[in-house]
This record gives sequence, C-alpha cells and structure tokens, in this order.
Amino acid sequence: MITDVFTASTFGVDAFIIGVETHLDRALQHHFSVVGLPDSTVRESRERVTAAIKNSGLNFPALKRITINLSPADIKKEGAGFDLPIAIAILAETGQINAEKLRKYVFLGELSLDGRLRRVPGVLPVTIEARAKKFDGIIVPKENADEAAIVGGVNVYPFDNLRDVFDFLNGTLEVQPHTINEEDVFAYNQNYFADFSDVKGQAEVKRAMEISAAGGHNIIMIGLPGSGKTMLAKRLPTILPPLTREEALETTKIHSIAGILPPDKALITTRPFRAPHHTASDIAIVGGGSNAKPGEISFAHNGVLFLDELTEFRKNVLEVMRQPLEDKVVTISRAKVTVQYPCNFMFVAAMNPTPAGTSKEMNMYSDYDIQKFLSKISGPILDRIDIHIHVNPVKFSELSGKTEPEKSEVIRGRVIKAREIQTIRFSGERGIYSNANIGSKELKKYCRINPEGEELLKMAINKLGLSARAYDKILKVGRTIADLAGEENISPAHLSEAIQYRSLDRTNWLS
Repeated sequence: MITDVFTASTFGVDAFIIGVETHLDRALQHHFSVVGLPDSTVRESRERVTAAIKNSGLNFPALKRITINLSPADIKKEGAGFDLPIAIAILAETGQINAEKLRKYVFLGELSLDGRLRRVPGVLPVTIEARAKKFDGIIVPKENADEAAIVGGVNVYPFDNLRDVFDFLNGTLEVQPHTINEEDVFAYNQNYFADFSDVKGQAEVKRAMEISAAGGHNIIMIGLPGSGKTMLAKRLPTILPPLTREEALETTKIHSIAGILPPDKALITTRPFRAPHHTASDIAIVGGGSNAKPGEISFAHNGVLFLDELTEFRKNVLEVMRQPLEDKVVTISRAKVTVQYPCNFMFVAAMNPTPAGTSKEMNMYSDYDIQKFLSKISGPILDRIDIHIHVNPVKFSELSGKTEPEKSEVIRGRVIKAREIQTIRFSGERGIYSNANIGSKELKKYCRINPEGEELLKMAINKLGLSARAYDKILKVGRTIADLAGEENISPAHLSEAIQYRSLDRTNWLS
C-alpha cells in the first residue's frame, strides 16, 4: 500500500500542491530515504521526523525500508515545511492514522526533535492554493494560524505539536477552525509611527513629496548631511493611499515566502518602506542567488524603496534596477529555473550635492570634480526619476517656531483625491494606473498644454539648459500638479512649478 499525503511548495509568489507518497518494505536494517528532488533541508527531515515521532509517544517502524517520494519529482523541493506531512504519511502507512481522512487536508510545518511544530515561511500562498484546489482544510503550526486564516474560504487548523495533529486526525481531539477578523487586522496595523508633522520647515520638499505621492513619481532629494532627507523619506509611505486588500495580499505573499513576515502580523496593511545600505549587492537589491529569492525591490512592492547616499551604491547595483523600474516586475533566470517577482514600488533616492560633507567644503571642488561625482548616476537611472528637489538645512526660526506642521492624514487626503482622478482617467488604459506610468504615446492625449505653456517649455529647454529627457517628465509632473489642484487643464503655472523639479538636468544644476 502507498499512502498519499498532500503538502505544498512555493515557486515565485505562488504555491503548488505536492504529493507525499510513502512506501514501507521489509529490510535487514533500517533505511529512510527521501526522493523527488529534495534540497539538503528536506533530506535532513529524516532525522527530525524520526525523533519527533518517537518523542511524541508514537510508533516509528523499525527494520523497514522507508521511501518518501515528493511528486511531481521534477520540481525542486525546499524548506523544512515538509517535516509534518512526511511524519503524517509514515504514521498513516503504519496504520496509526486513517489514511482516507488525509486527502481532505494540506499539511505544512517544521518539526522539532521533541515533536513541537515550528513556524514556516510561505503559508499565505499555500493557503490560497489550498482554497483554489478545494481542500477542506490546511493544518499548520499555531504560529502561522493568523497568516493562514486571513485568506478565508478554507478551514485552518493550527496545532502546537505532532501528537495533537495525530489525535485530531484520529478523532480523539476536537479542534475548531481558526478564524480572524480581517477588519480588526486592518484597523490595528494601519497605524504609522511616523508623521509629516514631525518635520519642521521644509515646506518646498514636503510639497514635492506630496506631488510625488499623488502621481506615483520617483523622486531624488539633493542636500547636505543633516538636512532631513532620510527623515522625510521615511514619512512618504504615510501620505500614500492605504493598501487595498489585493495589494496587501500581494505584498504579504512576498514577505511570507522570504520568511520576513513579522510573527505578530497576519497581513501587511501599511505600505512597506525598505532602505538597504549602500554596501548591498545587486543580488540583495533585485533578488537572485542559487534559489532565486526575492530582493529589496520586491520587498518594497506597493511601497517605497529608499536609497540613501545614492552615489555610494556600486554602479552595477544601480544598473540592474533599470529594467525592474520600467517593467514593475523582475525576472530572475538561472540554469534550471526562471522566476518572476513583482516590484511595483516608488523609488526615492537621496544624495549630497557635491563630494563635500559640509557647506564649507563645497567650494573646494571644481566643476570637473562635481561632474565626475554626478557621473556615478547614469542617465538611464535619472530618466526614471521624475522629480529632483534640493533639501536645504532648516533655519532656526523654523525649528523654534510654534506653528504646528501639517499632519500626514491631511496630506494623504489630497493625495487620495488626486489618485481617484487618475483612476477614472486611465480606466480604459492597460498598464497605466497613475501619471507616472503615462507613456510617450499617451502624452499628447492626457497632457495637452496651450500655446503659452508650449512657449514656457521652449524657454526652459533653451535658457535653463534642460535636457531633452526633461520634457516628458515636466508634462507628467505638471499633470499631477493640475490633478492636486482639481483642474482639468495643465496651466503655465503648473508647468512652471514642474520645471523647478528638474534641477539635475540643468547645465548649471547647483543654481
């Protein structure tokens, strides 16, 4: 007799069902093998499963040749989540559990040597797949209970240890399906611990960030150390529209698969903010490695990726971001596998205006030194940044002022209204969700300007030395400024403000 137990594995951001087939045969000495393209962690499950069954007071077959096959056999199996289904399959094959009952469930969990169940990554996509395949329920470690239950539409049975799972399947322990109130999860987790009201002064920068949030525009801040660039960047997620349920599930799936979902969170309901150090490798940023895991750009999906000290990042790291910034998805190709991860994020960068660390040192550098410093950022990367804003040190009068700065909630209200206008505008377009996504072909349709505006743009290009790449960006940002003002047409005033946000394109960009 061959016993079938069902579990699941992840591939990219999705999961697929895995069958655990078990066969026992007589042998002169004990032998336990796992086949079906398991990785080293799955192969090591033999020792964990053996000890867990014995230490749970259950019978482990002696002098048997145990063969576990994980099917389909041509897909690599990774992780410790196969421990529980392998143990259940062995117990069923030895007649200790009714095998017919097992077909209703998907099993997932790591076993400790004493039989306790430990948290595993990737439970959210596995539960979604279990629901899609019409399983009655999924059996998971208690630490994964909330994460699995947030999906809905499938019974979730959480357990502390192998013995309890054994008793449940034999009908000697009654366990009710675990449920969670999704509204409570959103209400509890949608609170940010930072606010724009924490930032004194910087009205011009706050305005630029509001425009950035309203149109989904990438932004770079140029300023000396201590001027508040990082503080401002950390507060950008607080003025973005709240995550929808679909966005929250997409984001949580990536974090769940990577094993970085906080234990106390069933769902990520606030927009992610990721700020990798400038020493990070290209694999850490975009993903990859031997197992093709997601990187920082995917962890920032539906949120913000902040690169501080942009010029300090290695050039190859910045270059590999070019395509994901354009496509909103990253494709990781290896010899035996190709995986895609979503990476629809807002890109926020910060840098010093010159190689100088302080304002006193700025005059020490020639134009050549400054150009060499700026050449660390390639033109294609700048092409993908719509807004450039200078961040000046805050004046003492602003620091000591008693005027209460505007709260993030108020700014977010204006951003949401602007986004609603864009949702209606682009309802018939494919792949365009905000003004930042407008392509060159759609510019004439959505960013029409009058002759006065055309003359203003012409003067900006000729007199200020703006590059050709700035033209499209100015129109897109001008469209967002008009949306924030609730106006259908882009006026010269909107264009004039948008022109101010292209300082890195100017011949004399420090002016």
